[in-house]
Amino acid sequence: MIDFRSDTVTKPSPEMLQAMMEAPIGDDVFGEDPSINALESLSAKLFGMEAAVFCPSGTMTNQIAIKCHTHPGDEVICDKLSHVYLYEGGGIAANSGASVRLLNGDRGRINAEMVVEAINPLDIHKPLSTLVSLENTGNRGGGSCYEFNDIQLIKNVCLNNNLKLHLDGARIFNAIVAKNETCIQYGEVFDSISICLSKGLGTPVGSVLLGNKAFIAKARRVRKLFGGGMRQAGFLAAAGIYALENNINRLADDHHHAKLIEAALLKKDFVGTILPVETNIVIFEVKGRFTAPELATILKEKGILAIAISPTQIRFVLHLDITPSNVQQTIDTILNL
Repeated sequence: MIDFRSDTVTKPSPEMLQAMMEAPIGDDVFGEDPSINALESLSAKLFGMEAAVFCPSGTMTNQIAIKCHTHPGDEVICDKLSHVYLYEGGGIAANSGASVRLLNGDRGRINAEMVVEAINPLDIHKPLSTLVSLENTGNRGGGSCYEFNDIQLIKNVCLNNNLKLHLDGARIFNAIVAKNETCIQYGEVFDSISICLSKGLGTPVGSVLLGNKAFIAKARRVRKLFGGGMRQAGFLAAAGIYALENNINRLADDHHHAKLIEAALLKKDFVGTILPVETNIVIFEVKGRFTAPELATILKEKGILAIAISPTQIRFVLHLDITPSNVQQTIDTILNL
Protein backbone atom coordinates (compact mmCIF):
# COMPACT_ATOMS: atom_id res chain seq x y z
CA MET A 1 0.00 0.00 0.00
CA ILE A 2 1.08 3.56 -0.73
CA ASP A 3 0.37 5.32 2.54
CA PHE A 4 -0.49 9.03 2.36
CA ARG A 5 -2.45 9.08 5.63
CA SER A 6 0.27 10.98 7.51
CA ASP A 7 4.00 11.61 7.63
CA THR A 8 3.94 9.78 10.97
CA VAL A 9 3.70 6.37 9.26
CA THR A 10 7.35 6.22 8.20
CA LYS A 11 9.67 3.39 9.19
CA PRO A 12 13.29 3.98 10.24
CA SER A 13 15.77 3.59 7.40
CA PRO A 14 18.55 0.98 7.70
CA GLU A 15 20.99 3.81 8.48
CA MET A 16 18.73 5.18 11.21
CA LEU A 17 18.25 1.72 12.67
CA GLN A 18 22.01 1.24 12.76
CA ALA A 19 22.42 4.53 14.63
CA MET A 20 19.76 3.37 17.11
CA MET A 21 21.43 0.01 17.63
CA GLU A 22 24.77 1.64 18.38
CA ALA A 23 23.41 4.34 20.73
CA PRO A 24 25.00 4.69 24.17
CA ILE A 25 22.25 4.79 26.78
CA GLY A 26 21.61 5.58 30.42
CA ASP A 27 18.79 6.65 32.73
CA ASP A 28 17.33 9.88 31.38
CA VAL A 29 15.37 10.71 34.54
CA PHE A 30 18.73 10.83 36.28
CA GLY A 31 20.03 12.92 33.36
CA GLU A 32 22.46 10.13 32.51
CA ASP A 33 21.44 9.10 28.99
CA PRO A 34 24.24 10.40 26.72
CA SER A 35 22.20 10.04 23.54
CA ILE A 36 19.27 12.03 24.92
CA ASN A 37 21.65 14.66 26.28
CA ALA A 38 23.29 14.88 22.83
CA LEU A 39 19.91 15.21 21.07
CA GLU A 40 18.77 17.96 23.43
CA SER A 41 22.05 19.83 23.00
CA LEU A 42 21.95 19.49 19.20
CA SER A 43 18.32 20.65 19.02
CA ALA A 44 18.90 23.69 21.21
CA LYS A 45 22.07 24.64 19.31
CA LEU A 46 20.28 24.29 15.97
CA PHE A 47 17.77 26.97 16.98
CA GLY A 48 20.19 29.06 19.01
CA MET A 49 18.23 28.41 22.20
CA GLU A 50 19.61 27.63 25.64
CA ALA A 51 18.13 24.24 26.45
CA ALA A 52 15.79 21.45 25.38
CA VAL A 53 13.91 18.46 26.74
CA PHE A 54 13.05 15.25 24.86
CA CYS A 55 9.46 13.97 25.12
CA PRO A 56 7.45 11.07 23.68
CA SER A 57 5.17 13.22 21.53
CA GLY A 58 4.43 16.63 20.07
CA THR A 59 1.20 16.74 22.01
CA MET A 60 3.21 16.42 25.22
CA THR A 61 5.72 19.12 24.26
CA ASN A 62 2.90 21.50 23.34
CA GLN A 63 0.97 20.78 26.50
CA ILE A 64 4.04 21.14 28.70
CA ALA A 65 4.78 24.50 27.09
CA ILE A 66 1.24 25.75 27.63
CA LYS A 67 1.27 24.67 31.28
CA CYS A 68 4.64 26.36 31.84
CA HIS A 69 3.51 29.63 30.26
CA THR A 70 0.07 29.90 31.91
CA HIS A 71 -1.77 29.69 35.21
CA PRO A 72 -5.27 28.26 35.73
CA GLY A 73 -7.81 30.81 34.54
CA ASP A 74 -5.50 32.32 31.90
CA GLU A 75 -6.37 32.41 28.21
CA VAL A 76 -4.43 31.10 25.20
CA ILE A 77 -4.80 32.88 21.87
CA CYS A 78 -4.59 30.65 18.78
CA ASP A 79 -6.20 29.94 15.43
CA LYS A 80 -9.37 27.84 15.41
CA LEU A 81 -7.60 25.19 13.30
CA SER A 82 -4.68 24.85 15.71
CA HIS A 83 -3.55 21.36 16.63
CA VAL A 84 -3.23 22.43 20.28
CA TYR A 85 -6.99 23.10 20.25
CA LEU A 86 -8.42 20.51 17.85
CA TYR A 87 -6.28 17.43 18.31
CA GLU A 88 -4.80 17.33 21.80
CA GLY A 89 -7.74 15.92 23.72
CA GLY A 90 -8.86 19.13 25.38
CA GLY A 91 -5.46 19.28 27.04
CA ILE A 92 -5.37 23.07 27.42
CA ALA A 93 -8.36 22.84 29.77
CA ALA A 94 -7.50 19.51 31.39
CA ASN A 95 -3.77 20.07 31.93
CA SER A 96 -3.49 23.83 32.40
CA GLY A 97 -6.97 24.96 33.45
CA ALA A 98 -6.78 27.62 30.75
CA SER A 99 -9.40 28.83 28.31
CA VAL A 100 -8.86 29.49 24.60
CA ARG A 101 -9.54 32.53 22.42
CA LEU A 102 -10.00 31.13 18.92
CA LEU A 103 -9.21 33.31 15.92
CA ASN A 104 -10.48 32.88 12.37
CA GLY A 105 -7.20 33.11 10.48
CA ASP A 106 -6.15 32.31 6.95
CA ARG A 107 -5.54 28.56 6.62
CA GLY A 108 -4.48 28.38 10.25
CA ARG A 109 -2.37 31.54 10.21
CA ILE A 110 -3.22 34.56 12.34
CA ASN A 111 -1.76 38.07 12.20
CA ALA A 112 -0.70 40.78 14.61
CA GLU A 113 -3.89 42.82 14.24
CA MET A 114 -6.00 39.80 15.17
CA VAL A 115 -3.87 39.16 18.24
CA VAL A 116 -4.19 42.78 19.38
CA GLU A 117 -7.97 42.58 19.12
CA ALA A 118 -8.05 39.25 21.03
CA ILE A 119 -6.10 40.43 24.08
CA ASN A 120 -8.44 40.90 27.01
CA PRO A 121 -8.40 44.15 28.95
CA LEU A 122 -7.33 44.02 32.59
CA ASP A 123 -10.83 43.33 33.85
CA ILE A 124 -11.56 41.01 36.77
CA HIS A 125 -14.46 39.53 34.76
CA LYS A 126 -12.17 38.28 31.99
CA PRO A 127 -9.37 35.73 31.85
CA LEU A 128 -5.82 37.00 31.56
CA SER A 129 -4.39 36.77 28.06
CA THR A 130 -0.94 35.29 28.65
CA LEU A 131 0.07 33.16 25.67
CA VAL A 132 -0.10 33.18 21.88
CA SER A 133 0.40 29.83 20.15
CA LEU A 134 1.24 29.59 16.44
CA GLU A 135 1.42 26.48 14.26
CA ASN A 136 3.87 26.37 11.35
CA THR A 137 3.20 24.65 9.05
CA GLY A 138 -0.56 24.55 9.49
CA ASN A 139 -1.84 20.98 9.28
CA ARG A 140 -5.48 21.81 8.57
CA GLY A 141 -4.34 24.70 6.42
CA GLY A 142 -2.83 22.26 3.94
CA GLY A 143 0.73 22.72 5.10
CA SER A 144 0.45 26.49 5.02
CA CYS A 145 3.52 28.56 5.96
CA TYR A 146 3.73 31.85 7.80
CA GLU A 147 5.65 34.73 6.28
CA PHE A 148 8.38 35.32 8.83
CA ASN A 149 7.71 39.06 8.93
CA ASP A 150 4.17 38.30 10.11
CA ILE A 151 5.60 36.23 12.96
CA GLN A 152 7.89 39.10 13.94
CA LEU A 153 4.92 41.47 14.04
CA ILE A 154 3.06 39.06 16.32
CA LYS A 155 6.15 38.88 18.53
CA ASN A 156 6.15 42.68 18.85
CA VAL A 157 2.53 42.55 20.02
CA CYS A 158 3.46 39.91 22.60
CA LEU A 159 6.37 41.98 23.89
CA ASN A 160 4.22 45.09 24.16
CA ASN A 161 1.50 43.22 26.07
CA ASN A 162 3.54 40.87 28.28
CA LEU A 163 2.44 37.72 26.43
CA LYS A 164 4.59 34.65 25.73
CA LEU A 165 4.86 33.23 22.21
CA HIS A 166 4.90 29.47 21.61
CA LEU A 167 5.46 27.64 18.33
CA ASP A 168 3.87 24.30 17.57
CA GLY A 169 6.58 23.41 15.07
CA ALA A 170 5.47 19.87 14.35
CA ARG A 171 6.43 20.52 10.72
CA ILE A 172 8.64 23.57 11.22
CA PHE A 173 11.42 22.10 9.10
CA ASN A 174 9.02 21.89 6.16
CA ALA A 175 8.37 25.61 6.53
CA ILE A 176 12.07 26.42 6.89
CA VAL A 177 12.96 24.46 3.74
CA ALA A 178 10.01 25.81 1.72
CA LYS A 179 10.62 29.45 2.68
CA ASN A 180 14.43 29.29 2.67
CA GLU A 181 14.56 30.36 6.31
CA THR A 182 16.85 29.35 9.17
CA CYS A 183 16.23 27.66 12.50
CA ILE A 184 18.08 30.50 14.24
CA GLN A 185 15.45 33.00 13.04
CA TYR A 186 12.80 31.05 14.92
CA GLY A 187 14.91 30.63 18.04
CA GLU A 188 15.32 34.41 18.25
CA VAL A 189 11.58 35.09 18.18
CA PHE A 190 9.78 32.36 20.14
CA ASP A 191 9.80 31.82 23.89
CA SER A 192 9.31 28.09 23.31
CA ILE A 193 9.37 25.81 20.29
CA SER A 194 8.09 22.26 19.89
CA ILE A 195 9.78 20.30 17.11
CA CYS A 196 8.53 16.88 16.03
CA LEU A 197 11.00 14.22 14.94
CA SER A 198 8.44 11.55 13.97
CA LYS A 199 6.75 13.39 11.12
CA GLY A 200 8.74 14.58 8.12
CA LEU A 201 12.06 13.65 9.67
CA GLY A 202 11.16 9.98 9.85
CA THR A 203 11.94 8.88 13.41
CA PRO A 204 9.72 6.31 15.14
CA VAL A 205 8.97 8.38 18.27
CA GLY A 206 9.65 11.73 19.84
CA SER A 207 9.52 15.51 19.97
CA VAL A 208 11.76 18.11 21.58
CA LEU A 209 10.72 21.24 23.48
CA LEU A 210 13.11 24.20 23.32
CA GLY A 211 13.43 27.32 25.48
CA ASN A 212 15.70 29.09 27.92
CA LYS A 213 17.27 27.25 30.85
CA ALA A 214 14.70 28.33 33.43
CA PHE A 215 11.80 27.39 31.15
CA ILE A 216 13.23 23.95 30.38
CA ALA A 217 13.93 23.30 34.07
CA LYS A 218 10.24 23.94 34.72
CA ALA A 219 9.31 21.86 31.67
CA ARG A 220 11.20 18.85 33.06
CA ARG A 221 9.16 19.04 36.24
CA VAL A 222 5.94 19.23 34.22
CA ARG A 223 7.09 16.34 32.01
CA LYS A 224 7.46 14.26 35.18
CA LEU A 225 4.01 15.36 36.30
CA PHE A 226 2.56 14.26 32.95
CA GLY A 227 4.26 10.86 33.22
CA GLY A 228 6.70 11.62 30.43
CA GLY A 229 9.95 10.79 32.16
CA MET A 230 11.71 8.06 30.18
CA ARG A 231 14.60 5.83 31.18
CA GLN A 232 16.87 4.25 28.55
CA ALA A 233 15.29 6.17 25.69
CA GLY A 234 18.62 6.92 24.04
CA PHE A 235 17.73 4.47 21.27
CA LEU A 236 14.94 6.87 20.27
CA ALA A 237 17.13 9.92 20.73
CA ALA A 238 19.75 8.43 18.40
CA ALA A 239 17.08 8.26 15.69
CA GLY A 240 16.39 11.94 16.31
CA ILE A 241 20.06 12.86 16.00
CA TYR A 242 20.28 10.95 12.72
CA ALA A 243 17.15 12.69 11.44
CA LEU A 244 18.35 16.19 12.29
CA GLU A 245 21.69 15.52 10.65
CA ASN A 246 20.40 13.81 7.50
CA ASN A 247 16.69 14.29 6.80
CA ILE A 248 15.96 18.02 6.81
CA ASN A 249 17.07 19.09 3.34
CA ARG A 250 15.37 16.14 1.67
CA LEU A 251 11.97 17.57 2.70
CA ALA A 252 12.13 19.50 -0.57
CA ASP A 253 11.51 16.17 -2.33
CA ASP A 254 8.23 15.73 -0.45
CA HIS A 255 7.19 19.25 -1.41
CA HIS A 256 7.94 18.51 -5.09
CA HIS A 257 5.95 15.28 -4.96
CA ALA A 258 2.99 17.13 -3.43
CA LYS A 259 2.99 19.60 -6.33
CA LEU A 260 3.00 16.74 -8.84
CA ILE A 261 -0.06 15.20 -7.21
CA GLU A 262 -1.75 18.60 -7.10
CA ALA A 263 -1.20 18.99 -10.85
CA ALA A 264 -2.91 15.63 -11.48
CA LEU A 265 -5.86 16.48 -9.23
CA LEU A 266 -6.42 19.77 -11.07
CA LYS A 267 -7.29 17.76 -14.19
CA LYS A 268 -10.17 15.85 -12.62
CA ASP A 269 -13.86 16.77 -12.65
CA PHE A 270 -14.46 15.36 -9.16
CA VAL A 271 -11.92 17.72 -7.59
CA GLY A 272 -13.05 21.14 -6.38
CA THR A 273 -10.95 23.59 -4.41
CA ILE A 274 -7.40 22.53 -3.57
CA LEU A 275 -5.76 24.37 -0.71
CA PRO A 276 -2.54 26.03 -1.92
CA VAL A 277 0.21 23.40 -1.82
CA GLU A 278 3.24 24.94 -0.12
CA THR A 279 4.86 21.95 1.55
CA ASN A 280 4.07 18.23 1.88
CA ILE A 281 0.30 18.30 2.46
CA VAL A 282 -2.41 18.24 -0.21
CA ILE A 283 -5.98 18.90 0.94
CA PHE A 284 -8.63 18.93 -1.77
CA GLU A 285 -12.38 19.16 -2.06
CA VAL A 286 -14.26 16.19 -3.52
CA LYS A 287 -17.43 16.95 -5.48
CA GLY A 288 -19.75 15.51 -8.11
CA ARG A 289 -19.57 11.77 -8.60
CA PHE A 290 -17.84 10.95 -5.30
CA THR A 291 -18.01 11.90 -1.67
CA ALA A 292 -14.68 12.15 0.12
CA PRO A 293 -15.21 8.87 2.04
CA GLU A 294 -16.23 7.12 -1.19
CA LEU A 295 -13.12 8.33 -2.99
CA ALA A 296 -10.92 7.28 -0.08
CA THR A 297 -12.44 3.78 -0.29
CA ILE A 298 -11.85 3.59 -4.06
CA LEU A 299 -8.24 4.68 -3.64
CA LYS A 300 -7.72 2.07 -0.92
CA GLU A 301 -8.99 -0.63 -3.27
CA LYS A 302 -6.33 0.52 -5.72
CA GLY A 303 -3.56 0.35 -3.13
CA ILE A 304 -3.51 3.98 -2.00
CA LEU A 305 -4.30 5.07 1.56
CA ALA A 306 -5.57 8.61 2.21
CA ILE A 307 -7.77 10.19 4.85
CA ALA A 308 -11.17 11.80 4.33
CA ILE A 309 -10.74 14.59 6.87
CA SER A 310 -14.34 15.74 6.33
CA PRO A 311 -17.34 14.63 4.24
CA THR A 312 -16.00 16.79 1.40
CA GLN A 313 -12.20 16.81 1.79
CA ILE A 314 -9.33 14.35 1.41
CA ARG A 315 -5.77 14.81 2.65
CA PHE A 316 -2.58 13.41 1.18
CA VAL A 317 0.64 13.77 3.18
CA LEU A 318 3.98 13.16 1.47
CA HIS A 319 6.95 11.74 3.38
CA LEU A 320 10.30 10.02 3.00
CA ASP A 321 8.78 6.55 2.49
CA ILE A 322 6.92 7.75 -0.62
CA THR A 323 9.13 7.08 -3.63
CA PRO A 324 9.00 8.75 -7.06
CA SER A 325 7.49 5.54 -8.45
CA ASN A 326 4.81 5.66 -5.72
CA VAL A 327 4.01 9.21 -6.77
CA GLN A 328 3.76 8.24 -10.42
CA GLN A 329 1.51 5.29 -9.60
CA THR A 330 -0.72 7.61 -7.59
CA ILE A 331 -0.87 10.14 -10.41
CA ASP A 332 -1.77 7.42 -12.94
CA THR A 333 -4.50 6.14 -10.63
CA ILE A 334 -5.97 9.63 -10.17
CA LEU A 335 -5.94 10.36 -13.90
CA ASN A 336 -7.72 7.09 -14.67
CA LEU A 337 -10.59 7.66 -12.23
